[in-house]
Amino acid sequence: MDDGIFKGLKVLDCASFIAAPAAATVLSDFGADVIKIEPPGAGDPYRNLPNLPGYPRSEHNYAWMLEARNKRSLALDLAKPEGKEVLRRLVAEADVFITNFPPPVRARLGITYADLAPLNERLIYASFTGYGERGEEADKPGFDSNAWWARSGLMDLVRADEDSTPARSVAGMGDHPCAMALYGAIVTALYKRERSGKGSEVKSNLMANGIWSSSVLAQAKLVGAEFQERRPRERALNAVANHYRCRDGRWLILSLLNEEKQWPALTRCLGREDLTDDPRFATKPDRHARSIELIAIFDEIFATRDLADWRKALDGNGLVFGVVGILDDIPGDRQMIENEVLVPFENTTMLTVNSPIWVEGSAKTRPRLPPALGEHSDEVLRSAGYDDTAIKALRASGAIG
Repeated sequence: MDDGIFKGLKVLDCASFIAAPAAATVLSDFGADVIKIEPPGAGDPYRNLPNLPGYPRSEHNYAWMLEARNKRSLALDLAKPEGKEVLRRLVAEADVFITNFPPPVRARLGITYADLAPLNERLIYASFTGYGERGEEADKPGFDSNAWWARSGLMDLVRADEDSTPARSVAGMGDHPCAMALYGAIVTALYKRERSGKGSEVKSNLMANGIWSSSVLAQAKLVGAEFQERRPRERALNAVANHYRCRDGRWLILSLLNEEKQWPALTRCLGREDLTDDPRFATKPDRHARSIELIAIFDEIFATRDLADWRKALDGNGLVFGVVGILDDIPGDRQMIENEVLVPFENTTMLTVNSPIWVEGSAKTRPRLPPALGEHSDEVLRSAGYDDTAIKALRASGAIG
């Protein structure tokens, strides 16, 4: 085992809320040295997320634990000339610079690609925005709730029918998939650098990732497909690709796409072999034509037993189904723990969510708890060549915290 694929890779995380810093987190999981650049005082505003109305209350800053694990914090005021000079020195020795600041803010702080690229010809500049970097919305700020979830059509498409209220997204729901896209762009650029010796700028945005997530139906619309009526669950067109409520109020979802082969196994597991050759449902076209009637029968059947019982009954029979999970399931999910989807922080028993990729033979960093604001300022500056006198002067100027 090695010490991480990206051991020795220097990454500057000059970003916030959430996709861009999460991409840096994935790099850190594989050994990269990530320096989190935050403004002195309150630090990255993302530190305050759990204090916003409606978020779960905890003694732990769970959002910061997830997004800032493994990183070193440098409290640096980029609005001050001294702070800009520190950043420029760090950029000169960095491999990757990540930002999602709006383009006007980057221009004001002097951290555009045009500003930084001349300092380091091997630099990978990773830019993330809400709506792309051209057009009238290029400078428009956005969160995943509006630029990814709403703009892409996903917010509308998950409604049960056209009269239902649009569904809200949850924190980071679009940001974390977007982080993987930005991570992929960075790694692609690193591979390009291995071949050319030159760095480059890579880009991604919330809007593009959102439409990619809804791209099957988006592509249908792009080619002029005729869409069918949106139907609520009770009137779905396919009873064996639908979700059902169990006796204890929990839900499961069937996804039997190989229906002709799986139908007999399903009826057997449900204890209703009489349905196998019932003339109303004997063939796939029959079942689809009478889907509403079959859904009503399934509703009655699934309501007779708890979810745990149905899992035992359905497992191991070649049937594709899934539990509609709830947050209470996650801490004790043995499958997630055994596959290192959930891993403990170093020297604690607290679990965190792992990044969703593994490379055989390459170690991932044991997650370290996130830094306090400016915890590593002196350490980072010394490694960049500043002596104690220079660091004291920077602190006196307010450029570092």
